[in-house]
Amino acid sequence: MDILKIAVLAISGVLLALMLKQAKPEYSMFISMAVCVCIFIYLLSRLQTILGYLKQLEALVHIDGIYLDTILKMLGITYITQFASDLCKDAGYSAIAGQIELFARVSILFLSFPVLMALVQMIEDVL
Repeated sequence: MDILKIAVLAISGVLLALMLKQAKPEYSMFISMAVCVCIFIYLLSRLQTILGYLKQLEALVHIDGIYLDTILKMLGITYITQFASDLCKDAGYSAIAGQIELFARVSILFLSFPVLMALVQMIEDVL
């Protein structure tokens, strides 16, 4: 039960951060960030398993690998952006968080253009 481990880690980190918030607020923020990083690293280890399943699915369904890679890149951008943006917001730097989110949107738009062009080409071939 991995979610139980993550929940216990998160609740323990929050309680520790709350206790330290009165005496040392800067340590409270560091503990919060450390818990977030630990959870994110654990998530990355789980993503390796998911990537293996997606490769098996790609072989079974005969999906072009370029499209699957593009989708995975987009998912990676969204996960990393959410993580970094939340950390910046928690630290009180909302402007930086907004810029991270804007950069991610433009990056996803940039990645989606080849897929859009392939779709337009396919429609053109049919017509």
